[in-house]
Amino acid sequence: MKKKPDLKLWIGIGISVFFLFLLFRKIDFSKLGAAFRELDYRFIPPAILLTFVSYYLRAVRWKYLLLPIKKTSMGNLFPSTLIGYMANNLLPARLGEFVRAYSLGQKEGIGTSAVFASLVVDRLCDGFTILLVLLVTFFTIKLPPGMEHIQRGLVTGGYVTFGLYVGVLAFLALLKTRTEWTVRLVTRILQPVAPRFAEQVATQLRHFISGILIPSRPREIGAVVVSSLLIWASAIWPVDLVLRSFGVALPITASMFIMVFLVFAVMVPASPGFVGTYHFACVTALSAFELRSEKALSIALVTHGLSFFPVIVAGLYCVWRDKLSLKNISAANDSQSGASA
Repeated sequence: MKKKPDLKLWIGIGISVFFLFLLFRKIDFSKLGAAFRELDYRFIPPAILLTFVSYYLRAVRWKYLLLPIKKTSMGNLFPSTLIGYMANNLLPARLGEFVRAYSLGQKEGIGTSAVFASLVVDRLCDGFTILLVLLVTFFTIKLPPGMEHIQRGLVTGGYVTFGLYVGVLAFLALLKTRTEWTVRLVTRILQPVAPRFAEQVATQLRHFISGILIPSRPREIGAVVVSSLLIWASAIWPVDLVLRSFGVALPITASMFIMVFLVFAVMVPASPGFVGTYHFACVTALSAFELRSEKALSIALVTHGLSFFPVIVAGLYCVWRDKLSLKNISAANDSQSGASA
């Protein structure tokens, strides 16, 4: 049976092409080449190293989030993390999250759905940590005169995102503590509009929340908090190193400011690897510091390249070493999606 075209994938590619057009339409390629010639390559190796440190710290945090299910091995967690982020860069629809869960589930003998549930908590941890970065940036960054509108827009986006995360957290807390009451409430809201869909949602919510387990010991909670802060510190530092490699000396809050834009960018539907949206967000953030377009784009390309190519190489090596098949993983994802439909 012939597979239907993936509409979401083509929409994402279309969005990426649109943002790439906006970026390159007024670029002087001779000036872009000149900007790249200014690059000091000595800053690149430490930036790559710090990027992998952030992936390793993600594996550490994941270990603590999985403790209520099973004590897992870092020898399995770290490669699975690399494989997942590699897949996010190469496959559509953020399939990397499923790949990451599937890879670890196969190695540790844990059900993929249970591992995937831990990644929901993992993403919530990221959300609240980046909100902390956002708030610190609000109160410490000083943009050049005339750029106040960007800061106001960022503040508005931060408040909206904060409200969404608080809402999600409150819903999950209710779903965990008063499962049946919350499920009935959701069903009652959806029933008049889509009765069949309401039943499916109710079933999925019960399965989902039963798989979410959160560490309860103070030491484990502390480890999750500390690792979350270190993850984002080691993700922001490479941005600062790339800026310095181009001779741009800005306070670390500027790198935090850029990272906030990048986080919002990866939420936008785009092609695999967030091509276009990532670069547009980075250039937009840098424009607040009055950098010319060609230098800003060169910084964006190098920053994206550091988060794109090294993890792909490492992830593909782990796939080869562990004898995993992306085709089988994709088939397993299709099977699970079909079973939950």
